[in-house]
Amino acid sequence: MEALMKVRPLKGKGLVAGYRTINALGVARGKRGLLYHRLFSSRSDDFESESREVQRALSSVGDALAGTEAKITYVLDRGFDDVAVWGTIWGQRHHLVCRVKHLGRLVRRTEANGLCQTLSLAEAGRQLVEQGTLEAELRVRKRGQRQLKRQAVTVSLAACQVEVNVSKGEERAVGAMLVGHKRVWLVRVILEDTHCEPWWLLTDWPVDNGVEAGRIFQMYCQRWAVEDGFKFIKQCIGWEEVQMLSLADIRLLVALGWVAAGFLYELGVTWEWVEIQLLARLGGWENRQNRAPGKIVISRGLRRLLDMMAVEAVLNDHIATHGRLPPRIATLLGRD
Repeated sequence: MEALMKVRPLKGKGLVAGYRTINALGVARGKRGLLYHRLFSSRSDDFESESREVQRALSSVGDALAGTEAKITYVLDRGFDDVAVWGTIWGQRHHLVCRVKHLGRLVRRTEANGLCQTLSLAEAGRQLVEQGTLEAELRVRKRGQRQLKRQAVTVSLAACQVEVNVSKGEERAVGAMLVGHKRVWLVRVILEDTHCEPWWLLTDWPVDNGVEAGRIFQMYCQRWAVEDGFKFIKQCIGWEEVQMLSLADIRLLVALGWVAAGFLYELGVTWEWVEIQLLARLGGWENRQNRAPGKIVISRGLRRLLDMMAVEAVLNDHIATHGRLPPRIATLLGRD
């Protein structure tokens, strides 16, 4: 396959050959939708840098949301623990909740006497103020259990205020370059009696009491609600089994996979999309009143599309090597 790079595997440790994707999903009250998708590789001819890919995604999402009166909050995983990412979001006048990866990041904390001290996020974590507990239903593995399952869990919350240096970020999409320090809150989430490591969340939303801490926890949990869509893309298509697709074909296939996931998981894609109708037909769906195609049919349609693309790649490779297809095969395919 073209332009493969090293990525983390779906299971286990180490690195395997594959591609990276950046995806943005919009979640509002009673509505969800796919805002951005791009598959990229560090070995492709159009690659500049991963940070440029991220900034391009942020700019695209920012343009799509420009003009809305709603308060926008980016909910980000640990891969976006980056002050340049945060600065771009703040430059768009939006908010963020980001899971922290680098607890060694230096921040500033102002004491009650007005003096400032520089410390790491890990050190700031020792000065957290407890914000109480709440009950939630999450898919976790409690101590003594062998498998994950959806169940009630007690969540312990704590938070403290710090300031991050935003002066070294790139020029922002809105207004002048951000300089100096930005006031944020560090929130620790502990899922009690489970095997989960504490979540360390950084946000610019104020967290001065248990209600506000619980709101940040709920915001981050919304990201978990879309994991089924990611799992569908990674596991159901089966494109990892094909060895001869071009990067353009892979991008097309994964993009269609997101269209399928958008339909199956109600991410703004409806039956009126002709792509969904074609995928359902490829999957052998029979038109029935009040019964839309499900995961099996859509997955089968994607796999058949993949098989077609793989066959075409093999045939083209044979023609490039030998000049033509074998006469009987050419006759069978109508390519005399």
